[in-house]
Amino acid sequence: MNIKKHIPNFITLLNLFCGCLAVIFAVKNQLEIAAFFVFLGIFFDFFDGLAARLLNVQSELGLQLDSLADMVTSGIVPGIVMYQLFNRALDIHEKVHDGHSWSDSWHWFQNEVHILPLFGLCIVLASAYRLAKFNIDDNQTSSFIGLPTPANTLLIVSLPLILAYQGSTTIDAIILNKWFLIAMTVISSYLLNANIPLFALKFKDWSFKNNMVKYIFLLTCVLLLVFLHFLAIPIIILLYVLLSLIKK
Repeated sequence: MNIKKHIPNFITLLNLFCGCLAVIFAVKNQLEIAAFFVFLGIFFDFFDGLAARLLNVQSELGLQLDSLADMVTSGIVPGIVMYQLFNRALDIHEKVHDGHSWSDSWHWFQNEVHILPLFGLCIVLASAYRLAKFNIDDNQTSSFIGLPTPANTLLIVSLPLILAYQGSTTIDAIILNKWFLIAMTVISSYLLNANIPLFALKFKDWSFKNNMVKYIFLLTCVLLLVFLHFLAIPIIILLYVLLSLIKK
């Protein structure tokens, strides 16, 4: 039995396991814990491909398994997180306006279900479409067309982390504004499937000349994270898209 060929798939399954845990905590509205397991899952998602290349055991099974794991960790979870952020915004609005809601709702099995938060689940649909396209597209081996689902997920899960650890009256008012959340959902869903070439962080060699944009990007990421912490994540995603366009 060739154990070596199963190592990348095992790492991929660790990504899936973390994604399942993130779903559980996101449904419970414990978004900070969900974000932790998303970060851990994305860590495994990065290293399963690296392990496959180092061990020279890339396979069609690994590709399909990777997308299935990503669908949970980087597809379902950000949709639920956005759903919960809409609900938080709704709760704040009702407190300020004495119970008056700006979101229509219906009663289902004795539960009141608000309609607008369901709009956040568009991220799940857009992620599924993006992953399906990626699996049949031979042009995305060394670069990406559209924002990768892990990058989009980092963007979404950074929002509750900013609220929890770097929140202020102004920041909270911006993030928990329905129009901001609607815009984020639309932009997120669009970027996932936009016809925009984005560079991949895959190194064929370690020379600065051939990887200048990647090195600049990584160094800038480190500096932004050190000084801005979670606030750096949306800036990093924006920088990633801009550098890709400049590189093109």
